[in-house]
Amino acid sequence: MTIRAAADGSALGNPGPAGWAWYVDDSCWAAGGWKHATNNQAELTAVLQFLRATSHLDDDLLILCDSQYVINCVTKWMPGWKRKGWRKADGKPVMNVELLQEIDAELPGRRYRFEWVKGHANHPLNEAADSRARAVSEAYQRGAAIPSGPGFVRAGESAVARPSDTLLAAAPEEPPPAVLFDLDEPVPAETVDVVVTLSAAEFERLSARARTRGVRPDQVLRDLI
Repeated sequence: MTIRAAADGSALGNPGPAGWAWYVDDSCWAAGGWKHATNNQAELTAVLQFLRATSHLDDDLLILCDSQYVINCVTKWMPGWKRKGWRKADGKPVMNVELLQEIDAELPGRRYRFEWVKGHANHPLNEAADSRARAVSEAYQRGAAIPSGPGFVRAGESAVARPSDTLLAAAPEEPPPAVLFDLDEPVPAETVDVVVTLSAAEFERLSARARTRGVRPDQVLRDLI
């Protein structure tokens, strides 16, 4: 069986409030985003999240994209970049390398192919993915609830919520570096609330480690202390 899905991204202002989405049908789709990201980051993340959502399946995948950048990255340029240490022919670092490495890690053993579709040309699956990605970016712009979708659900099955699905939909914007601890301050005897700000790529890697271990991302951080 071949699973046919569209993957798309949206970034208002590019960069700006951004959303990603993949779409199979009205009962099988997912979306998420950030307060600040680029359109290419959103497009790549849509593909990454679809690969992760189907990682437990043995089906062929047909991924429809309106981004030539995404298709060329995965099918043409990535093997050469890997051989060069994730650098381009001119020696400069590859853009969005963290996301590309995450995608690369999902591909071994998978049967997949990409198909380019023209954006905003009334292609049903592409339009559905585009509208959901844009809805997320607009929700971040307004500060509204994020429409994250049911996730991957086959016909007749019930959606199974995973902690990472909700967390990925609320990945934070990439901020300037911050000091987490003042080592000159005494440590209270009671528990302390600590806010850790991560980039979108860092949050993706943390969530991947959590899924591998079957725990929540915050538990991975606690185990490092």
